[in-house]
Amino acid sequence: MFHIIPSRNFGLNFDPSHFVWQGMDYIKPIYEFRDRLFHVHFKDIKLYSDKLAEVGSMAYPLDYMAPKLPGLGDVNWSKFVSALTDIGYDGFACIEIEDRAFEGSREKILESLILSKKYLGQFIV
Repeated sequence: MFHIIPSRNFGLNFDPSHFVWQGMDYIKPIYEFRDRLFHVHFKDIKLYSDKLAEVGSMAYPLDYMAPKLPGLGDVNWSKFVSALTDIGYDGFACIEIEDRAFEGSREKILESLILSKKYLGQFIV
């Protein structure tokens, strides 16, 4: 896609959770596309292998996985942040909240942000 749209203003919004549920490496592309990373999402994903075995990989993704707060799923945040540090990433980032356990009230939403920031604080200053 970068050959078709060669503009330096065309880049990636990188969310490691999407790679996890697709069974893809989410570390290697950080190095490969280091100059094209414009934004990073801190969102985790929990895969349920028993459900995946039951419904198969062609099922609706939420049938076998669930979005989670950073640290409550299967993303290895230490490796992810280490790779971002290796390439000198200093672009935009956000904590993306889709965890159903933290829906339903303003208090739960605020709690989810506090917990995410607390967890990610061990990796990011």
